[in-house]
Amino acid sequence: MRNRYIRYAITVIALLGLVVHTLRPDWAVDATSLVLILMAALPLLSPVLKSIELPGGLKIELQDLEKARTEANRAGLLAPAGSEAKAPAYSFQLVAERDPNLALAGLRIEIEKRLGQLALSRQLEVGKASVGQLLRLLDGHGLLTSQERMVLADLIGLLNGAVHGATVDERAAQWAMDVGPRLLGALDAKIQAKK
Repeated sequence: MRNRYIRYAITVIALLGLVVHTLRPDWAVDATSLVLILMAALPLLSPVLKSIELPGGLKIELQDLEKARTEANRAGLLAPAGSEAKAPAYSFQLVAERDPNLALAGLRIEIEKRLGQLALSRQLEVGKASVGQLLRLLDGHGLLTSQERMVLADLIGLLNGAVHGATVDERAAQWAMDVGPRLLGALDAKIQAKK
């Protein structure tokens, strides 16, 4: 709900800027007008845009992360909201404001660590298994459902982009702050529940 108000506020401000810009006596459609029109349209188009890359390296991509949140919630991979308040600060939370890439990479590492701990807690041999192998192993032994495995595989694929230096906007770091602790809390509960 809050995001909708923010999108509308940005649109209104950009349109007001366009009106002020066009009411000047020397009115012309120039680069400033086009940028203001683009700013006005982006928030309204965000639900249908997967990503947009603007000159200067600005890349907007949040829709995939929101879809991953919905799927993780549907699969039961998110602890209830508010339950994460008791959890200690995770490393990715400490750097989220300064480096969104590092925050998402840190979340990916924490997820992989939990998957390894879940396997080891049931005396499953993991060796140097990749995260994909871990997911298949846990699914094969009934420690993850097929739906949970697919959701985690998709999410890890998205987070891998941050590990490999993809452009990440600040909203992605906020997503990690909101969803990450809940996801890790649910995985921690799986580790503890089946001992």
